[in-house]
Amino acid sequence: MSYFAAAAVRDSSGWTAAEVDLSGVTDLEEVADRLRDVNPDADVSLLFVEADDIYLVILRLDEGEDLRVFGSDSTFAEESRLGAVLLDDLKPSVLKLEEPDGGEQMEEAERRLAEAGIEPVGDADLLADLGVPAHRLIALCAQEEMLPSDVTAEVCETIGCGEEIEELREA
Repeated sequence: MSYFAAAAVRDSSGWTAAEVDLSGVTDLEEVADRLRDVNPDADVSLLFVEADDIYLVILRLDEGEDLRVFGSDSTFAEESRLGAVLLDDLKPSVLKLEEPDGGEQMEEAERRLAEAGIEPVGDADLLADLGVPAHRLIALCAQEEMLPSDVTAEVCETIGCGEEIEELREA
């Protein structure tokens, strides 16, 4: 299974991006260590892992701690060793909407999930404070014709590191 793993890290000077090699990782903590190595002093560290143009996993560390993980589809854990490392033991995502008008957005996200036949896992709210609420992240993952790279690009554009990730992808 082929993959692309890109870290986006933010410190006091802004966002930077770096490719992360995940070959040989044996557990999620080792993946988190590789993310920490990109910039040990980062305020926010994100890792976007795209696999075979099908699956997307996002990991987040705040100040190097409190690892949070979201996966676009639980099937990834069943289909690859890397998926099992990244998504092992994660529970299905639960949509929690705090906006008063969130009900319609939640219904739309749930409808898209059902149509796409995917089961997101982990913390879908991990980017909410950066401008990507859970319902939007899930809706992007479930949108027909959206590849994981498209979802990454959309999310990164929203949170302010789109150019950095795009430059990394083109390198």
